[in-house]
Amino acid sequence: MKLLVVGSVAFDAIETPFGKTDKILGGAATYISIASSILGIESGIVSVVGGDFPQSNLDMLTNRGINIEGIEIIKEGKTFFWSGKYHNDLNSRDTLVTEVNVLENFDPKIPESMQDAEILLLGNLHPGVQLSVLEKMRNRPKLIILDTMNFWMDTAMDLLQQMIGKTDVISINDEEARQLSGEYSLVKAAQKIHKMGPKFVIIKKGEHGALLFHEGKVFAIPALPLEDVFDPTGAGDTFAGGFASYLARKKDFSFETMKSALTVGSAMASFTVEKFGTQRLEEVTESEMLARIQSFKELTTFEVNV
Repeated sequence: MKLLVVGSVAFDAIETPFGKTDKILGGAATYISIASSILGIESGIVSVVGGDFPQSNLDMLTNRGINIEGIEIIKEGKTFFWSGKYHNDLNSRDTLVTEVNVLENFDPKIPESMQDAEILLLGNLHPGVQLSVLEKMRNRPKLIILDTMNFWMDTAMDLLQQMIGKTDVISINDEEARQLSGEYSLVKAAQKIHKMGPKFVIIKKGEHGALLFHEGKVFAIPALPLEDVFDPTGAGDTFAGGFASYLARKKDFSFETMKSALTVGSAMASFTVEKFGTQRLEEVTESEMLARIQSFKELTTFEVNV
């Protein structure tokens, strides 16, 4: 199955207790598509960059088999830029700089080669932009996965609710789930979000793993304990990319398959945090990925004799 990814391709500058970077490659669509290439999935990006975006980054994506026909280059513009500083626990961060640049007037253009994509993954963008993507696709994809954030809940709630109503899977963190639902209990929050439209609700809990809800059923996956955690930037996007790509590989959207997809997404995300930016993810081989998934299996499999 083809995976169409609509989201940011960007620059980040990151500071953590373990070091700092100048401008490096970032953006939700970047992490998602690199994760998909590890699983051998045919994916395409719809995004926009400025004339300052290096050809070498575009070549890296192309060399991984990622379709970049949908990446618009505005030569006189500048690429989206975000800079942040993480606190010692790496769970919280301060945004230092946000330069929206060419992303401010982003008008997604779906290339003909990706019009038949069966899975659509909408990265964290304005819900009006997300809705416009659906309008521009000739046929509704078989599965629509949505990411969003608190900011859109504060500033564009009506449009966001419209988008959520057209979504099959929503993937948000625990803070966002509580704000969206008005419920502190994540179980109650998921129940309310289900009523908004999505059949599946994923609630990410950072270093504490993730939860999957569907028709009264719940599945939980922990985060893998790691020796080295350098940079959590992009981990959530990598998680989404691994999740969606596994579903594309299996061509099945059942709850049981999504449980496995959640594990694959978590395994992928565990690589991202080991180095700054996309560096570690670009190095991952399929055999490394399979070994990491096996580690998750060993972490979560046990027998109890009472």
